[in-house]
Amino acid sequence: MSLRIIATGGTFDKHYDELSGHLGFADSHLPAAIARSRITAPCVLEQLPLLDSLEMQDADRQRVLAACQAAPEQAIVIVHGTDTMKDTAAVLGAAALGKTIVLTGAMIPYEIANSDALFNLGFAAGVAQVLPAGVYVGMNGQVFSWNNVTKNRAAGVFQPL
Repeated sequence: MSLRIIATGGTFDKHYDELSGHLGFADSHLPAAIARSRITAPCVLEQLPLLDSLEMQDADRQRVLAACQAAPEQAIVIVHGTDTMKDTAAVLGAAALGKTIVLTGAMIPYEIANSDALFNLGFAAGVAQVLPAGVYVGMNGQVFSWNNVTKNRAAGVFQPL
């Protein structure tokens, strides 16, 4: 089974500028993360404009939906910011595409020590290949249905509603 990974930005893909102390976007970390994860399934990486999910608008979510609709693969992982991941998941879930779509991200940027990015990517890639068709959020070793998930900001975790 081949796998499509769609990059949309979020904390996962943020770069730290040591001079300014600012987190922002440059090139995606996903090519390196895919290589480090040693994903052996055939994999296609598609990069959409990298955004902080708090900056995502309806048009950006429609772009993610269009990418999923156009993808020939049945298993899709979307790397997304955690703040509005459930909003994009709701758009995809309502579309009922008949594909397995897993949204994932990171609480700590990929390039920062102790990041959860690499684990979350590998986890999402694995479960996307075995879950039934539907839309899911896969974070920190847990899978949630798109319509039964929330981010607990105080605890820094995702949990069921």
